[in-house]
Amino acid sequence: MFFQQRPADNATLSYFFGCAGLAKAVAVDVVAGDEDWFMAEAQKAGVRIAHVIDTHVHADHYSGGPELARRAGAPYYLHESNQGRVSFEFAPLTDGQRLEAGNVVVDVLHTPGHTPDSICLLVRDLRRGDEPWFVITGDTLFVGAVGRPDLAGREREMAGQLHDTLHGKLLTLPADLEIYPGHQAGSACGAGLSGKPASTLGFEKRFNPMLAMSREDFVDALTAEIPPQPQDMARIVAANLRGTAPEPAHA
Repeated sequence: MFFQQRPADNATLSYFFGCAGLAKAVAVDVVAGDEDWFMAEAQKAGVRIAHVIDTHVHADHYSGGPELARRAGAPYYLHESNQGRVSFEFAPLTDGQRLEAGNVVVDVLHTPGHTPDSICLLVRDLRRGDEPWFVITGDTLFVGAVGRPDLAGREREMAGQLHDTLHGKLLTLPADLEIYPGHQAGSACGAGLSGKPASTLGFEKRFNPMLAMSREDFVDALTAEIPPQPQDMARIVAANLRGTAPEPAHA
């Protein structure tokens, strides 16, 4: 397996990984403007981009996923709950669905809480074995923090969903599993994010204060000090629901 983590604007982290032997790759949470980078990296690695995935409809940055999928001739994926919500065609993902990219397989976990459509991606390299190697957690679980629950409204309800998701879906996975989040410190998508761009579930269980709380305390803590919403959030969400990012400004 090859694996690259790409830092982008707004403390966003994108991912590019796959199977070099069978020449198939996966791109996750691509930021608009980074499409050329992904295409160039695919060419350098001698692979075809087989899957382009967003872990949810983003509110803090314009997605480059639909454009990259068009360029690569690949499907663009979102969780199935976005059917009828977005105004373009996409490949719907369901909880438990498996995507294959050569010897690399990706299992979809529906993990609502940050948003209703949030997913995490559990990744295996079958040449290494059948045990999962890492999980891309999107804006559900960060290093040292968890996702904010208010972007879809109903913040106490969503915070409760996030607690259930974390304890029912993610924290049941092996403690040595690596986690790769959608953001690091500096993002508006959560409070208290670490500047460290990766962790393990075991480390987070020990040191992430949000993971040791009861459901009631978790909801109270997560909704007590919600950071300001991302700048231009309504415009960004509307563009991502259309599948078209604005043209970059030129000096």
